[in-house]
Amino acid sequence: MKVFIITGGNGGIGLGLAEGIAEAGGAVAIWARNEEKNTDAVRALQDIGGEAKSYICDVSNEEDVIRTLSSTVKDFGRVDGLFANAGRGGTGTPFVDTSLEEWRKVMAVNLDGVFLCLREASRQLISQGSGGSLVAVSSTSAIHGAAGNEAYGTAKTAVTGLVRALAVGLARFQIRVNCLLPGWTVTELASPAFENDHFREVTTKRTPARRWADPKEFRQVGAFLADPSQTFHTCLLYTSPSPRDATLSRMPSSA
Repeated sequence: MKVFIITGGNGGIGLGLAEGIAEAGGAVAIWARNEEKNTDAVRALQDIGGEAKSYICDVSNEEDVIRTLSSTVKDFGRVDGLFANAGRGGTGTPFVDTSLEEWRKVMAVNLDGVFLCLREASRQLISQGSGGSLVAVSSTSAIHGAAGNEAYGTAKTAVTGLVRALAVGLARFQIRVNCLLPGWTVTELASPAFENDHFREVTTKRTPARRWADPKEFRQVGAFLADPSQTFHTCLLYTSPSPRDATLSRMPSSA
């Protein structure tokens, strides 16, 4: 059984990704800070037949990330990939009024946290010697910009650059590195924007499907990006759902 870590996997897009992996036969380790939501997410994954366990982890804290990865490996015996999904939104403060503290709080989770999680997961995958899959969740804000939310957009843009570099650097270890750039999705993080009638109307008109996404629509995306048979697909920036019928049970764990 393949084992995947999903940071921020206790809700929203992260839980959708986790559900897809669980449905495809993979085990899921959820890293997030809210214990109650973690428990609910594990129960939801178990209800669909998945093996899951949660861990309290602040991805912006280096010691926390190192400790939690060690605990995950101890519990599952190995890891086969990580989805760096945990993130925080901006406050909407005008750029000229944005403090350095506010800027750094966003960067700490959305960029530093991604770096720390991908670095530690890379070390583990290299030591195991059997390849794996790393995925960073960015945003379409990395493409069209995020006026009024500059820290968020900047961090998400930087993540795409990190993914491009890692896809090349880790290929020799059979580690795939990809980036997911979701559009507007109905999540707790985005709820203030969704509840703003004017903003929701404007963004819906700019979306080809003329609606916001449901987190459950990321299930197949998660299964595809985790699928061990997709050995050629790396350094890709996914902005739309991926092919269906991915399965993690077709290739047994080498553990």
